[in-house]
Amino acid sequence: MKSSSASHALRSNPVILSTVAVGSALLLSSCSVANSEQAEGDGAAASDTIRVVLSQEPPTLEACEANLTSTGVVVRSNVTQPLVERNPTTGDLEPLLATEWEATSDTEWTFKLRDDVTFHDGTPLTAEAAAFTIDRAVNSDLGCNVEGYVFGDDDLVVEAVDDTTLTVTTATPDPILPLRLSFVEIVPTSTSTSEKVREPIGTGPYAIEQWDAGQRITLAAYEDFWGDAPAYSKAEYQWRSEGTVRAAMITSGEADVAMGIGPDDGVGDLGVSYPNNETIALRLTGDIAPLDDIRVREAINYAIDKETIVGSLYEGTDKVAAQLVPAGIVGHDEDLEPWPFDLDRAKELVAEAKADGVPVDTKITLVVRSAQFPKVTELSQVLQEQLSQAGLNVELKTVETSQHLQYQLRPFVTNEGPIALLVQHGNQAGDAAFTVEQYMLSTGAQSTFGTPEFDALIADAGLTEGEDRQAAYEEVFGYQNEHVVQFATIAHQTGIIGKSANVDYEPNSSSGDELRLSEMTPAN
Repeated sequence: MKSSSASHALRSNPVILSTVAVGSALLLSSCSVANSEQAEGDGAAASDTIRVVLSQEPPTLEACEANLTSTGVVVRSNVTQPLVERNPTTGDLEPLLATEWEATSDTEWTFKLRDDVTFHDGTPLTAEAAAFTIDRAVNSDLGCNVEGYVFGDDDLVVEAVDDTTLTVTTATPDPILPLRLSFVEIVPTSTSTSEKVREPIGTGPYAIEQWDAGQRITLAAYEDFWGDAPAYSKAEYQWRSEGTVRAAMITSGEADVAMGIGPDDGVGDLGVSYPNNETIALRLTGDIAPLDDIRVREAINYAIDKETIVGSLYEGTDKVAAQLVPAGIVGHDEDLEPWPFDLDRAKELVAEAKADGVPVDTKITLVVRSAQFPKVTELSQVLQEQLSQAGLNVELKTVETSQHLQYQLRPFVTNEGPIALLVQHGNQAGDAAFTVEQYMLSTGAQSTFGTPEFDALIADAGLTEGEDRQAAYEEVFGYQNEHVVQFATIAHQTGIIGKSANVDYEPNSSSGDELRLSEMTPAN
């Protein structure tokens, strides 16, 4: 079935792609920011600039890395755009650079593109540019994160039939290909194919004006944008690692929007909670002793007091997790029970493994990314203490974003022994395929091990639709917890942003990964 053409501005009237079954089922530092010369606490931004403070500086704005939270929060839907996008509230796929799409065979999809779009360098959007972008992101040797996160090992065959017609062919039937392509941000054919670029050229409402490394990123509204002009002609991003500092910048009027605010950071009534799609967990290197013994991995799950973590560190705003995806994602199993906190059982399992010759005294490195989310430092210290109480030798290692990626993505760091990596996984797409294919397949971009049986279960689930798809992924998550245990899931998170009273913006489940500036307007 085809989707109908619709204006980008009319997102309140979503267009449902009926052949994609997921649709209906988804649900301070010494430096201040710009405009800080205004009266302290008045919260008023310069009328033409929206000021955003992040928890960290993006490592890159490369379009094919835009599914990384720290990159996507600036780039996605602001600087670059995909062919189609998922409405984060309804879960429906909606037209964007493509006006319609349909499955023209079991393995081929055809997309019709808009004919009134230009890139920020003035060149027109064509099917050739879309084909180039997909080929660059998915089929090349660049090692784009979107390839491992969304598409896996299989290449796509892309063809520009004419200026506005694109065909994409998959190796095997893929009922959610349009959803996967919503993660590919389209760039012009002038983009380098030999290396990743720091600052992309896109089709979005804003172009990158300047990036002062270590200080700020400035975007400027693109005058020839094909859609409605955004309310703010400028956007400025700065970053502060401390949540209390970000909150203070909101309450003092130095910033308009602050990301990653904790429940006790002091933002007060200017804090807005929203249904985050993030889950925090430990990923365990199950192929290196002692983590190669399932009893040790089970012990780690029993040793983590998740209820106390959620209640004490996060004031009950988060929810104890039994799986890597929260409610609202296709495949989430409401009946799957979280691992109970049972320190005695954890100690028994470690002792059993030790008696069988497993080197349980081997150092396990708990790798944590600084400023990744609120209270991450406190959480890492609690986890280290709780795993140590189970009889394991755990050393805490805190790293920056670029270093963390070396542990998170293939090829992994392999010379530091067993690793328990604290991950924050956000399923932006609303379908469990985007979680299990990268985190659980033996060859997944963020998976350290698996089994042939589990790989087959995951592959079969990916071919299903509708209620069968829900049931198939529920089985996958149950199998992981019982037979694989690569993960010790901790909590599903709830996001909080700080927002000036002078800005109208309603955050949604994608806001932590894709902060759409065009949806922000001055308050009346």
